[in-house]
Amino acid sequence: MRIAFLAAPEGVEQVELTQPWQAAKDAGHEPVLVSTQSGEIQGFDHLDKADTFPVDEVVGDTSADSFGGLVLPGGVANPDFLRTDEKAVAFVKGFFEQGRPVAAICHAPWTLVEADVVRDRVMTSWPSLRTDLRNAGATWVDEQVKVCDHGGNVLVTSRKPDDLDAFCETYLAEFAKAGG
Repeated sequence: MRIAFLAAPEGVEQVELTQPWQAAKDAGHEPVLVSTQSGEIQGFDHLDKADTFPVDEVVGDTSADSFGGLVLPGGVANPDFLRTDEKAVAFVKGFFEQGRPVAAICHAPWTLVEADVVRDRVMTSWPSLRTDLRNAGATWVDEQVKVCDHGGNVLVTSRKPDDLDAFCETYLAEFAKAGG
């Protein structure tokens, strides 16, 4: 399965990109780094700059049609930037409209709120997003990983980097069920 990993040019929490990416590769999938600009993205370890990663595709030049699923890594600045980019929001919304699986960790659900795809969904996130998600119509739970299939697609969410092992195992299993 081709799996899109959507990240802004700056602000992605590096481990929330690299660990799910490696898990996808290890499972035989093709991870593809999608961003709002060509070139490279800058990873972060909390607030400190970390490594850079080459962008494979740009949101304005690709669509959900090209992928079997979507992974949204977190970091505070990453989803905040993405939710202000119309093409990134439309790209994310496309996965929900087409019934393709989506996985989001930490602060990444902010982009889902902007895409208006969390209403009536049960999900988790970094605790500070709880009110935003509730205000957008979601039911927020404090769990390591949450799978919600109360909609046209499967949505897998997790809270934080400490949950990455469970997040990776769960999103890969759910993506496989959905058609991978």
